[in-house]
Amino acid sequence: MDELTKRVIPCLDIKAGRVVKGVNFVNLVDAGDPVSCAIAYESNHADELCFLDITASSDKRDILLNLVEEVASKIFIPFTVGGGIRTLDDVRSVLNKGADKVSINTAAFQRPALLTESSQIYGSQCIVCAIDSKYNQERKRFEVYLNGGRTETGRDALEWGLEAAELGAGEILLTSMDKDGTKDGFDISLLKQFTSNLSIPVIASGGAGNPEHMSEAILRGGADAVLAASIFHFGEYSIKETKQTMREMGIKVRL
Repeated sequence: MDELTKRVIPCLDIKAGRVVKGVNFVNLVDAGDPVSCAIAYESNHADELCFLDITASSDKRDILLNLVEEVASKIFIPFTVGGGIRTLDDVRSVLNKGADKVSINTAAFQRPALLTESSQIYGSQCIVCAIDSKYNQERKRFEVYLNGGRTETGRDALEWGLEAAELGAGEILLTSMDKDGTKDGFDISLLKQFTSNLSIPVIASGGAGNPEHMSEAILRGGADAVLAASIFHFGEYSIKETKQTMREMGIKVRL
């Protein structure tokens, strides 16, 4: 797949070993078994798969690694794992269990050197910096939130994105918390801010409601890839039909 091809990435949010989905990071509902979801997405032409343990606490760590190994043994598309990755050992464990990339959010913000250390050992193509962002009306800017959107930092989101890229992140997974689960489209202004200032790929997340929204994130927002959960999990749209629509709108995709 050449770099001009845009990617469609279903995301499995995992809680206690099950796929869940919510709105604005809360009100989670069960959406199935991760392994069967992963297999179904691969056969439906997903370009990659993203797996986020959204309540990753130490007691869930073993479940995550077993699941990572099981999913990795069943699919052949690139597979990104995030949630609770705090140390170089966590990065190593997840990659050893078969993940192709790791997505680091809170720990990277709290100790930015983790991005540099892990990209030096495993290559920046393996390291995704995930940024959860919300618009601050008072300060008129997008800001970074940590711990699954529960902790406000007051840090400008783009500023952190630029620093993360400089430190060694090979990709940014950018989630709009304002749009998460709303299905009314991606936050184009947030996306544009990142894609026009960063030279590494940006994955758009938060707000996908239909294939047109995904096309818009690429055509207007400049995203390199689009990530979605709800619309795929509950069968509203298939990845195949999403890609057909994208192709009709002039976007190069792998069908």
